[in-house]
Amino acid sequence: MNQQNQPQKIGNPETPISKTPEMNERDYVNDLLATEKYMTGSYCTALNEMSHESLYKDIQTIFNETQNCQREIYDLMFKNGWYKLEPAETTKINQSYQQFSTYAQQQSPYVQ
Repeated sequence: MNQQNQPQKIGNPETPISKTPEMNERDYVNDLLATEKYMTGSYCTALNEMSHESLYKDIQTIFNETQNCQREIYDLMFKNGWYKLEPAETTKINQSYQQFSTYAQQQSPYVQ
C-alpha cells in the first residue's frame, strides 16, 4: 500500500493523449471495449437459450471471435496504461476461497 493507505494499481505508464472536449484515442478504445463486453454477454445469453444446432454453432463462432476481440482491446488498453488493476488483498482471496470451498462441499453431489 502507498502512503495514503490505498492499494497500488497494477498497470503500465499511461500513453499521453490529448485532453480536449473531443473524443480521443483512449475514449474510442474504451467505447469499443464496453461494446465488446456487452456483445459477449449478449451472445452468451443467446447461446444458453438456443435450441437450433446449426444456428448455435454459428453464434458460438461469432461469440469466440467477439471474445478474442475483447481480449485484444483489453490488452491494447493495458499496454497503453489506460486500464489499471488493483491487486486483491490476500485475506479477501482466502475468505472467498473458503466460502466457495465450503459451499462446494455442502452443495455438490460429486463431493463426498
